[in-house]
Amino acid sequence: MSQAQTHAFQTEVKQLLRLMIHSLYSNPEVFLRELISNASDACDKLRFEALADDGLYEDDKDLRVRVTFDSEAKTVTIDDNGIGMNHEEVVEHIGTIAHSGTKAFLEQLEAGKKQDLQQIGQFGVGFYSAFIVADHVELTTRRAGVGAEHGVRWTSSGEGEYTIETVDKPERGTRIVLHLREDQQEFADDFRLRSVIRKYSDHINFPVQMWVAPKTEKDDEGNETEIPGRWETVNDANALWTRPKSEITDEEYTEFYKHVSHDWEPPLTWAHNQVEGKVEYTSLLYVPKRAPFDLFEPEQSHGVKLYVKRVFIMDDADKLMPRYLRFVRGVIDSADLPLNVSREILQSNRVLDTIRSGSVKRVLSLLEKMAKNEAEKYAEFWQTFGRVLKEGVGEDAANKEKIAGLLRFASTKGEGDEETVSLADYIERMPEGQDEIYYIIADSYQAALASPHLEIFRKKGIEVLLLSDRVDEWVMAHLTEFEGKTLKSVTKAKIDVDEEEEDESEEEKQEHEALIKRLKDTLGEEVKDVRRSRRLVESPACLVTDEGDVSLHLQRILEQAGQAMPESKPILEINPDHRLLKQAEGEADEARFADIAHVLYGQAMLAEGGKLGDSADFVSRLNRLLA
Repeated sequence: MSQAQTHAFQTEVKQLLRLMIHSLYSNPEVFLRELISNASDACDKLRFEALADDGLYEDDKDLRVRVTFDSEAKTVTIDDNGIGMNHEEVVEHIGTIAHSGTKAFLEQLEAGKKQDLQQIGQFGVGFYSAFIVADHVELTTRRAGVGAEHGVRWTSSGEGEYTIETVDKPERGTRIVLHLREDQQEFADDFRLRSVIRKYSDHINFPVQMWVAPKTEKDDEGNETEIPGRWETVNDANALWTRPKSEITDEEYTEFYKHVSHDWEPPLTWAHNQVEGKVEYTSLLYVPKRAPFDLFEPEQSHGVKLYVKRVFIMDDADKLMPRYLRFVRGVIDSADLPLNVSREILQSNRVLDTIRSGSVKRVLSLLEKMAKNEAEKYAEFWQTFGRVLKEGVGEDAANKEKIAGLLRFASTKGEGDEETVSLADYIERMPEGQDEIYYIIADSYQAALASPHLEIFRKKGIEVLLLSDRVDEWVMAHLTEFEGKTLKSVTKAKIDVDEEEEDESEEEKQEHEALIKRLKDTLGEEVKDVRRSRRLVESPACLVTDEGDVSLHLQRILEQAGQAMPESKPILEINPDHRLLKQAEGEADEARFADIAHVLYGQAMLAEGGKLGDSADFVSRLNRLLA
């Protein structure tokens, strides 16, 4: 045995433990579900690694989880004979939380006082749930395949430090001893533990056992029979996804979801399918209600587990689901993949391609069904995962039309940014003669709604979609058509809204052309062109871009991302009927005209959410005009 060493927890772990220990939970019994779930995962991983090295079983192939208690010592013990951990793995998995974005999320969690189980459940760190009921936790583990002298003991009271030492552990696997808090000692009870196991862990694919003490029974004639103590399996111990759907209750589906996802909330919906034919597989796929905290982190992992003939192969099998469906959780069990399949083999496996294609269609159909029959539930889904689903328009050409039908947008016909419309709904209420779906992209919903580009559309009662997510520019670059209708940005130069040309005298035309030339000469290289606008009703000017040019909004996004911006200058469109333009037409002082021209351009740039090249110059010109 080595000398015990004391270490401080990672800052993020301290924050999490503080939330666990000092927050009140209405359902503390979930600690047992989480710890049994982790033990089950350890058995799964041993069975997979033993495919390549049978010696890891150490002459004990009966994988199981055991739960015991000591009512006098007030302890509960969870013991598994799974893969176990070495010293480095204990430090990595228990001393730290290796999730990108964790620190920022926890700070936000504490700042918002949202100290609830649902928020914490987004981490998938089930081990720490032990501190909901325990004021001292002792974990002893040994990795399969190494000697008994390589055992590791980890202990902590959850107050910021943990102690770790090397110990002898003859059996592989992990044993966790929970010293129960004064107010949680109800769990040191046989009936209480059995009821929790049956409630939450009946679907675990390995036996969850509890000890039945020896006893003496008398027969009808008074003869006594000694019945020895034994381990009794409490759970059903069958893979839930292999059972017929008709035999599985919604409660069982929900508890299995919590097992595979480590989420604390029930899922939004799910699909369970057994596929037969050239490729045979079973899928049980869930759409969560709440987004994981790292949904938009680059290193965010996928949530589908791969099994082959009920043998666990790998977590986070990213080849099973595309990135835009990374929120999906569940399992896929194949009968046609080899048991020794690796991530490298998965990269070019036709069987997996078939499974992936079928599973993607299944999820999209599930969402279509929800959108059609459960509008409120789909609105909840869209609010949570809409930004992620949008990515599929550019990533999945085969399903682009199906994904486009699932998209939802704010609109000028709505009451706010939470009231959304589908593209199909937009087309259905298009007036006769309109052949294009109009949209605008801005930095926010309010900026889009206030854009001067919408003035002529409002006047003629034409609906415009209001987009404000950062991903929208990329999405609309790929989504150019839907059901035969072209999608068109209202900020592009040529917009045909069937506006009749107003009759102008030759003198008025010449005046406008003269004004346009003066503005063009004055603004010079700042603009690509100056034109009369047919889209402005109330505003004096706006900026547009040509069809093939990069939009002003995308230019800003590229600049903020530090990417090289393609050379593209805006076009200034003016409303000659506006009194500021009429004033400019009659301005004889060229210096004052220059101030008017630059202020009009600056105002138009600000209205687009853009940044002024020289804000001090803009203020000076504005002050001169005001004076």
